[in-house]
Amino acid sequence: MPTAILAERQSQICRTESGNQFSIACDKESLAGAISQRACVFCGSRVVLYPIADALHLVHGPIGCAVYTWDIRGALSSGPELHRLSFSTDLQEIDVIFGGEKKLYAALIELIDRHQPKAAFVYSTCIVGIIGDDLNAVCKRVALEKGIPVLPVQSEGFKGNKRDGYRAACKAMFELVGTGDISGIPPKSINILGDFNLAGEIWMIRELYNKIGINVVANITGDGRVDDIRRAHGAALNVVQCSGATMHLAKMMESEFAIPNLRVSYFGVDDMAESLYSVAAFFQDDEIMARAKQVVKEELAKIYPRLMAYKKALSGKRAAIYVGGAFKAFSLVKAFRLLDMDVVMVGSQTGTADEYKELQEITAPGTIIVDDANPLELSAFLQEKAVDIFVGGVKERPIAYKLGVGFCDHNHERKEALAGFTGMLNFAKEVYSSVMSPIWKFMPRREEIK
Repeated sequence: MPTAILAERQSQICRTESGNQFSIACDKESLAGAISQRACVFCGSRVVLYPIADALHLVHGPIGCAVYTWDIRGALSSGPELHRLSFSTDLQEIDVIFGGEKKLYAALIELIDRHQPKAAFVYSTCIVGIIGDDLNAVCKRVALEKGIPVLPVQSEGFKGNKRDGYRAACKAMFELVGTGDISGIPPKSINILGDFNLAGEIWMIRELYNKIGINVVANITGDGRVDDIRRAHGAALNVVQCSGATMHLAKMMESEFAIPNLRVSYFGVDDMAESLYSVAAFFQDDEIMARAKQVVKEELAKIYPRLMAYKKALSGKRAAIYVGGAFKAFSLVKAFRLLDMDVVMVGSQTGTADEYKELQEITAPGTIIVDDANPLELSAFLQEKAVDIFVGGVKERPIAYKLGVGFCDHNHERKEALAGFTGMLNFAKEVYSSVMSPIWKFMPRREEIK
């Protein structure tokens, strides 16, 4: 069926063709009225900072902003769970008229006394930017009085899009880096940036690095701790997974502390193995590289026979991908290729021109690549391409279900670990269960769209 696309959106949608010049517009403001899937600056900052488990997170603004982002990551903690409480100054009309600084100060004092956090993050929302509350002054005052870092996050929602929220979060975190004691950190050490421990993945990743002889100083930010972030400048290398969310912090640490960084991905067999090999190669240690190869061999031996069984059943099925960051999409394309499935559409909320260019290079001709899609476009693409499974997040799930298409949650709310070698097996099992479910024979629309 033909796909109707708003004229103003044409430049952000591309169909790959062999030999043709690839061009796509991105990193621009969402089209008014298009009901974009993209979130605001405030939401972007929250998804990055939220998993720091022993910090206080206070939203300075109306109660709706705090409700919108409560438990937004579902990030697991191995200890404190202060992050799972959502605090708000609950600004009312009178506060908008006379200012909310006194209310913010009182809230910070009460919450710090009650919960004794290691640090406090204070998020600015749209209304705070409009009325002009001096977040910096209040945070400095409370920090002096209470003796803990109180960090303003300049995340007024109207200032841009979700990517700007990532930058605001990184700027706030950078205030912590370099303030802790780095004695005792071994030379072969890393920080893990960009994994948010949605279903315990960071524990699996840390274990793999430990097996090959690499010490992890700080998780940034899944299962994160304030004191670890304060001493993160003692690591020899930053290993960055979600490049959109945390690469800005890695670049600031490189500039200030001369810590290099590597971009990696933990999704899929190929990328997980390459992550271990890349880190081992950085340290130029033959023993670490040998351990990495042995770990990969052992892990593949556990999962490969079962992966091949899923591959046999799923061969030739069609998949569509729409995720937050384009870097995750690379790994998903490779994961589907391992299962002999065809990726016919791929897109993201926050991808860059270089990332989309790379997606074009690793996908087959005719693949739809889309930036900052809206529900109408996604629905049309799923029907046009007769998709068997759609990989996305909570906002995309209803689209798939209404069309009678299988769905795999690969975003903030999922409960199944999908990273690492075990995660690839879990992913294949979930895809198989969704695509091969007998329910689809009762869905007449599945036949209509093919």
